[in-house]
Amino acid sequence: MPTPAQAIPERNGHADTLSRTVSNSFSNSFGTQELGSSPQASFHSSIPSSYGAHQRPSTKQLKPFHTEDIKVLLLENVNKTGQDILRKQGYQVEALKSSLPEDQLIEKIRDVQVIGIRSKTQLTANVLKHAKNLIVIGCFCIGTNQVDLKYAAETGICVFNSPFSNSRSVAELMIGEIIALARQFGDRNNELHKGIWNKVSAGCWEVRGKTLGIVGYGHVGSQLSVLAEAMGMKVIYYDVTNLMGLGTSNQVHSLEELLQHADFVTLHVPEIPETMNMMSTQQFEQMKQGSYLINASRGSVVDIPALISASQSGKLAGAALDVYPNEPGGNGEHFTNDLNTWTEDLRNLKNIILTPHIGGSTEEAQSAIGVEVAESLVKYVNFGITSAAVNMPEVSLRSLTMEEPNHVRVIYIHHNVPGVLRRVNEILGDHNVDKQMTDSRGDVAYLMADISNVNTSEIKDLYQSLEDLGSRIRTRVLY
Repeated sequence: MPTPAQAIPERNGHADTLSRTVSNSFSNSFGTQELGSSPQASFHSSIPSSYGAHQRPSTKQLKPFHTEDIKVLLLENVNKTGQDILRKQGYQVEALKSSLPEDQLIEKIRDVQVIGIRSKTQLTANVLKHAKNLIVIGCFCIGTNQVDLKYAAETGICVFNSPFSNSRSVAELMIGEIIALARQFGDRNNELHKGIWNKVSAGCWEVRGKTLGIVGYGHVGSQLSVLAEAMGMKVIYYDVTNLMGLGTSNQVHSLEELLQHADFVTLHVPEIPETMNMMSTQQFEQMKQGSYLINASRGSVVDIPALISASQSGKLAGAALDVYPNEPGGNGEHFTNDLNTWTEDLRNLKNIILTPHIGGSTEEAQSAIGVEVAESLVKYVNFGITSAAVNMPEVSLRSLTMEEPNHVRVIYIHHNVPGVLRRVNEILGDHNVDKQMTDSRGDVAYLMADISNVNTSEIKDLYQSLEDLGSRIRTRVLY
C-alpha cells in the first residue's frame, strides 16, 4: 500500500522556499512529521585563498529526517570505528556483543532503519518482513549468505558488505597454518602442555619447495599466492574464471588437476549450490598421499565426515578448519556433538588445527571493515548512493552543494517493468531535472534524480504521486 504523505510544516515562517543555511529533507516512509536541521552542514569562507581562487562550495548534507530519528542496531560486537562513524551522524545507535535468536531479533528489528551484523545473524525473509522501517543492512564481514538478498531487494532494502578489508588477515592466517601443519606445531604444543617432551622430526617438513594449490583466486587467494611464493613455495590455482596469476603462479584447468599436484590445498570459495561439499570422498582420494587441507571460506564446502575418514586413514597428513557447517551463536563450551554429530571425532584427530572462525579477526581487519561498511551506510542513508551495494544496482550522483538550496533528491526503487521512467518523468516534469540516473538488477530498478526550484509545499504531492505508482517498491525524498 502507498504511504500517505504528511503535512510539511513551515520553516522559519516561510513555506515557499527551502533555507539556504541548513540542510533538511523529508521521508514519509518513517513517519516523520517535521523537518530537521542537519548537524553535518558545513560552511567555507568565500574569501579567496592564497592562490587567488575561491574554495569549493560546501557539500550539502541531505537528510531524510532528524538524524536522531535514525535508529541503528549493531549486533555481534561491530568494531568501535564503525560505531563511532554512525554515532557522529547523530543516529541512535544500539550495539550488542552477540547475535540474537530469531524471536528477539524480530522484536528488535521492528523499529530500526539500519542494522549491522556479522556472520552469525540470520536475516531471513521471515525476519525481514517484520522490519517495516528498515532501509539498509550492513554486513561487517565478507560474506552475505546470512541475508536473504532477493527478499531484501524486493522490499527496497539495500545491503552492503566489506569484500576486501580482511583479505590480508585471512591470508596471513593461512600462511601460519601451512607452517604449523608442516611442523606439527599443534600436536607438539598440546603434548608439552601435558608435560610430554616429544622432540621428533618424522613427518615434519619445510614449506620451501612444496606446492600450494589455491582453490578460488580472489582477494584472499591472490594475496596468499604472493605470501606463499615469497617463502619459496610453488603456487598453482584453480578458478572458474580465467585470471592472470600473480608472480609465477599458474592456473590449472580443473580441480582434479590441482588436487593431484598440490601438497597443501586451501579453499577460498563462496557458499553456493555448486560448492556444497565440493571436497568430499572422491576429492580426498584425488589428493596426494600425506597432503594437507585448509579451509577458511565456508563450512559447507567440506564434507567433514569424509575429511575425518581421510585423516584417520593417513591420506591427509593434517588439516586446518576455521569454518564449520554449524557454528555456535556465541562464545562458550558449545563446540560439541550437540552442534554437529561428528564434532568429537573431529576434535580427536591428530595434527588438525581448529579455530573458531577467526580468519578476519584482527584489530586491523575489523577496524577497516568498520570504516568501510559504516561509510557505505551513511552514504546510503544521507544521499541514497548505492555504490558497492550487494543486491541493488550501483547508482550515484555528485553531491549537491550549499549553492543549491532549493534542490530535492528523489529516490525511487521500483519493479523493473516497461513504462516506469515515462510515468516518473511525468511526475517530475513540472520541475527542472538537473541530474538523473537509473539502473536495474534483475527485477529491481533504482532511480535517482536531483530536481531544482522545489518549494516546500510541493514535496508532499511529489512524494505521494510517486508512492501511488503501481511499480513502486520504496520512495525516498531527500533535501
